[in-house]
Amino acid sequence: MGFGILIGAMSLFGIHDAQAADNAANNTADNAPQTLMLYGDSLMAGYGLSHEDGFAPRLEAALRDAGHNVKVINSSVSGDTTAAGLSRLEWALVDDPDIVLLELGANDALRGVEPSQTRENLDEIIGKLRDRDVAVLLAGMMAPPNMGKEYGAEFNEIYPELAAEYQLAFYPFFLDGVAADSSLNQDDGIHPNADGVKVIVERILPQVIDVLEADS
Repeated sequence: MGFGILIGAMSLFGIHDAQAADNAANNTADNAPQTLMLYGDSLMAGYGLSHEDGFAPRLEAALRDAGHNVKVINSSVSGDTTAAGLSRLEWALVDDPDIVLLELGANDALRGVEPSQTRENLDEIIGKLRDRDVAVLLAGMMAPPNMGKEYGAEFNEIYPELAAEYQLAFYPFFLDGVAADSSLNQDDGIHPNADGVKVIVERILPQVIDVLEADS
């Protein structure tokens, strides 16, 4: 084989190898799971439950059963307020999620934090997520009745108003169908038991799927 032919053949092999590498990279990217980060408090952290009964593994299993290639990262911390969630957000975002399911505020209400402060913290969290092009599904919370009607009215309007302002996907009440049902809660009457988690996953699943499909 002449020198020129040899060089030409090597070049062709090089082009072929480069194209093969590009195709492999594209296939890997196409097959990469979407990343859904759960960012909340004990309600999503799995307080009082075995790992397999927690919200994160059950939601991931339900999504995969529905045919979605998704990785669920649980960045929820028991006891977190909206202020605590805001303070650790940059650290949590090292996981570079595609989507965040945001559920914070229950501990604010239990501690009587001024609703205006809760709103400000959530607003800043949402703004930071949007700045990073992270899709957000906002899960609403409701103040306990013992906080009084005035507090409850001001607190409860935070979530729908923020969802409307930012045009977010919105699940109005994270504990819908579970709150105040003793058969679905642990002995403290606050945290869902395994059956309660099952109900939450079943109810929120359609909206999570909608967000995943819109972001794909």
